[in-house]
Amino acid sequence: MTYDWIVIGAGITGAAAAYELAKVGFSVLLLEQDAIANNATRYSYGGLAYWAGVSDVTTQLCTEGKQRYLQLAEELGTDIEFRELNLVLTIDRNTDPQTLLANYAQFAVTPQLLTPQEAGGLEPLLNQNAISGALTVKHGHMNPILTTQAYIQAMQRYNGVWAIAKVVDFIKERDRILGVKTPDTAYAAENTLVCTGGWTRQFLREAGMPVRVYHTHAELIEITGTTPQLQTLVMPANQMRFALEAAASTDELDPLWNEGDREILSPIFDPGGVQFLDGRILLGQISRTLSTTSLQSNAQASESQIRAGLRQILPSLADLPGTWHSCLVAFSGTRLPIVGSVPNLSGVHVFSGFTNPLVYAPPLAQRFAQAAAGNNDPILSQLAPQSPIPN
Repeated sequence: MTYDWIVIGAGITGAAAAYELAKVGFSVLLLEQDAIANNATRYSYGGLAYWAGVSDVTTQLCTEGKQRYLQLAEELGTDIEFRELNLVLTIDRNTDPQTLLANYAQFAVTPQLLTPQEAGGLEPLLNQNAISGALTVKHGHMNPILTTQAYIQAMQRYNGVWAIAKVVDFIKERDRILGVKTPDTAYAAENTLVCTGGWTRQFLREAGMPVRVYHTHAELIEITGTTPQLQTLVMPANQMRFALEAAASTDELDPLWNEGDREILSPIFDPGGVQFLDGRILLGQISRTLSTTSLQSNAQASESQIRAGLRQILPSLADLPGTWHSCLVAFSGTRLPIVGSVPNLSGVHVFSGFTNPLVYAPPLAQRFAQAAAGNNDPILSQLAPQSPIPN
């Protein structure tokens, strides 16, 4: 059988894209290498920053993302635990709150500035003595695991096929991709969509298809079996991850990502946490820019660093028993996702590099499927992969 579309990767991006493609009538095969997810979706905070548009494109996608989530559970037939909660963006006690507030004027919705006492009123577990203030805004939230599963199940109802198999190569004929190979099987397709998140750059480079997608290794602690405690989603107002991504993806540093086992820049730590409706807590996170997708890190030292930082902000949670985890988080360097055909080849497309994936993936999956069905899309044309920088 020749599928219309093979989608590689069943995180939130691949699951949403596979569903939307199947929904408009394409035959779809969704391939995922792990029977038990171990990806960025699995360890995501579940936050939906649909207030955070900074341009016409991102504001439009944020608006569409919120609209999708308002009806997505009913459409998919599964409770995805969508809700709104207060996002509390903590400001370090040595930082001027007004300076941080001014940095947020670029967003579609400007957060409200709070005193430490007001922030503590929203989040009782917050250490008010560790902050000079906080910003707050209404923030969407969902369960990424349930949402991804719901997309896959709904795709199957449209006769899409889901299989656990690792893609090891592409089937290539001159300048066209005709399908993929797994260790046991070759699958033919008119089109292949790469939704492999933080593995995207290495995966495509090994196949001779370089694209400017990057990744961080995110390290965090997962705590299970707890009763509800956190009332909000807590993150620092000055999120160092975004500055790290911008600095690590410059033209000057891009070639380093093609070298083996390079640390591009020093790691950063953004202390924060969230609790899901089932009681599960995620606390993090350290972000490392390593050219390899394999993390050689001292898990015990990383966990100690996370816990030490959280004792300042959320002291009652910092020492709860939990498990250290790491995952790859994709980014593009422009804070826009990379969506479209891989340069100089036909039959292969990329859907990756999402800085705000839980918000952007649902509307962009819809747009991508409609474009595949023949409808022009002005936003997608602005997200096409760039040609690589020559070595």
